[in-house]
Amino acid sequence: MNTTTLLHPSYLGPIAQYIAIVKSNTIVFENEDNYQKQSYRNRTYIYGANGKLLLTIPIKHSQTKEKQLYKNVRIENDFKWQLLHWKSLESAYRTSPFFEYYEDEFAPLFEKPKEFLMDFNYECMSIVLDSLQVDAPTSKTNIYDKKPTNILDSRHLINVKKERKYNLDPYIQVFQDKKGFISNLSILDLLFNEGPNALTYLENQSIL
Repeated sequence: MNTTTLLHPSYLGPIAQYIAIVKSNTIVFENEDNYQKQSYRNRTYIYGANGKLLLTIPIKHSQTKEKQLYKNVRIENDFKWQLLHWKSLESAYRTSPFFEYYEDEFAPLFEKPKEFLMDFNYECMSIVLDSLQVDAPTSKTNIYDKKPTNILDSRHLINVKKERKYNLDPYIQVFQDKKGFISNLSILDLLFNEGPNALTYLENQSIL
């Protein structure tokens, strides 16, 4: 069955989002929605030495009370968040089996200032999909449709506060001897720990 899935571009998003991607024939990215706080639009979770670690991209808040379109949200670069995020990734995954394998692909994301959050997230997702060797066709919406038809609406996967609990199979994580297996972290946790096997893992999981 051919499946077209509607998703938000995310910041090195959760594994559940990439399960939805690999199980789809075509991906449509929501390009016309309003920005919402506390979502995977500007945050991701990795497995640090002390457990689940939040990485957040700072954004420039609108001077008006009107809602901002996601695609218009600018990143706040007054402090070195990119350096902090990369150092956190290195600290968390330097000893993982495949960090060095992918390091040169992801390091450039954290070297030059980025202006728009959505553009940066598309860049992140492109590198992740290349690393996973996923080549499903992608497109972007040109209008916002609250209740789209003839498409699998998986935009809820961007939400952090209302995130569902997924029964994902465990895989070996760097610090699991401290906190046990932590499910549905950033896709980087899976890539750095499982490497080329990450795609097979995603294909064998269910988020229904």
